[in-house]
Amino acid sequence: MDTPSLITLLNVTALVTIMLSMGLQVEFEDVLASARPARLLVLGLLANYVLVPAVTLGLLYVFQANPMVSVGFFILAVCPGAPIGPPITAIARGNVPWAIGMMLILGGLSALLSPALLSVLLARIAPESNLHINFLAIVRTLLITQLLPLALGLGVHHVAPRLTQGIVKPVGLLANTLLLALVGLIVAAQHETLAAIRLRGWMGMSLLLLASLGIGWFCGGPDLATRKALAATTATRNAAVGLVIARSNFAGTPAVTAVVAYGLISTVGALGCALLFGQFTAIESKNAHAGS
Repeated sequence: MDTPSLITLLNVTALVTIMLSMGLQVEFEDVLASARPARLLVLGLLANYVLVPAVTLGLLYVFQANPMVSVGFFILAVCPGAPIGPPITAIARGNVPWAIGMMLILGGLSALLSPALLSVLLARIAPESNLHINFLAIVRTLLITQLLPLALGLGVHHVAPRLTQGIVKPVGLLANTLLLALVGLIVAAQHETLAAIRLRGWMGMSLLLLASLGIGWFCGGPDLATRKALAATTATRNAAVGLVIARSNFAGTPAVTAVVAYGLISTVGALGCALLFGQFTAIESKNAHAGS
């Protein structure tokens, strides 16, 4: 099996396992709780499906990126709900149950909204490249690789809680291992291309990360823990889903490299910010206890 085929197989397997793992870790009540209050849910959807894509389009226009590179960035811009969001929220000492529920809602909606946004806006990003995507193929792929395992995990958790307790940790470990293996294989296969990215490109990705964090923070409402959760959820884009779309529609183009590069930047950058948030919260908590 050649490297591209191995990456595709590992990517799909990792995505299925990640979504199954997330479904096993939560209950239906967690998902329902994320929909309340409705205003906060609307702000979360607005942040992830409107504001982040709009900022991405603006930055791509300012930096005048290569059309296929722009396609890669925009694919990630419309693919929220990364499984890494809740763990990063925990590091930031944010509202983890809300982050998990929001991730599930975003992950489920992405199967329909992400290809819909792409089919409408890709022509505006690269009008001279005659780009097109197979909308139905993407919907079918994401329904199978994302919604089905997610629903299966939620169902097993609801029907067989004892079985869930026995398998949730092994499945979670397998999911993390597959994700790390996928990232390592992609970096190894595309290290020359990644190394060729200019400083200007890294600056643009950093600005997009900061803008995404800010959007999530300001849309997160008055509660600090929920603000942290939405900031982490909004900043970390779903690279696994993005790669499914990029590799199935734009294989062998800079779009795939752009997805990999920004996927790494968003994860590492959000993790660094979460560490700072968590440390600051711990210091504040310690000072509050000392004062009392």
